[in-house]
Amino acid sequence: MATKTKEVSTIAEKLDALINLQSIDSEIDRIRTIRGELPLEVEDLEDELEGLETRINKMKDELKDLETEITDRKNAQKDSQTAISAYKTKQDNVRNNREFESLSKEIEFQELEIKLNDKKIKEAKARIENKKEVLAEATERFEGRKKDLDAKKSELDAIIAETQKDEEKLIKNSEKAQKKIDDRLVKAYNRLRQNAKNGLAVVPVDRDSCGGCFNRIPPQRQMDIQTKRKIIVCEHCGRILVPGEE
Repeated sequence: MATKTKEVSTIAEKLDALINLQSIDSEIDRIRTIRGELPLEVEDLEDELEGLETRINKMKDELKDLETEITDRKNAQKDSQTAISAYKTKQDNVRNNREFESLSKEIEFQELEIKLNDKKIKEAKARIENKKEVLAEATERFEGRKKDLDAKKSELDAIIAETQKDEEKLIKNSEKAQKKIDDRLVKAYNRLRQNAKNGLAVVPVDRDSCGGCFNRIPPQRQMDIQTKRKIIVCEHCGRILVPGEE
């Protein structure tokens, strides 16, 4: 019966295999991060557009109400003019001063109504002009954000179509890479990745410091790391340390 064997045996080979595995898994993380951020951006844009659309529709309704108010007040002015004409005609045929004064007061009241409606019409027109400016700005912003949303959706669709294949391929490569490392080391590696915010379990020594937590590494330990004679972990963060690129 054939037994499953690992393809690496020396410490240096194990470390190289871990570096390769980390590189593959980091690329998987990068793809998932990109894909993870875009849906949130799309969702935010959709929420913003929904809010803008609600605001635009509300302003349009308010404009209609103001236009209706102006029409109603103009009609009221016409009714007042008609009433004034009728009262003046009656004044020509009054029998006494008391009736004449009463009609005069009615005429005065209708004239005040005309002036009041005229004032309200001017106010409504000013509000219409103001709302039209705000509506134009909101509409322009809506159109701009809609273009942004369409672009983000296209980008997301393209990334999903592209990265799904890449991710599937990388996952297979990660599984292959793990088979080259003994199970105990793979478990330790996966545990470190789960606990690390950036998913880095294997980090290089950079400028005499750990590439994960940036704490200083003693010179003697740096020598051991550089020679790859044994697996060294950072005494501060527990990540597996490997030689830097230099």
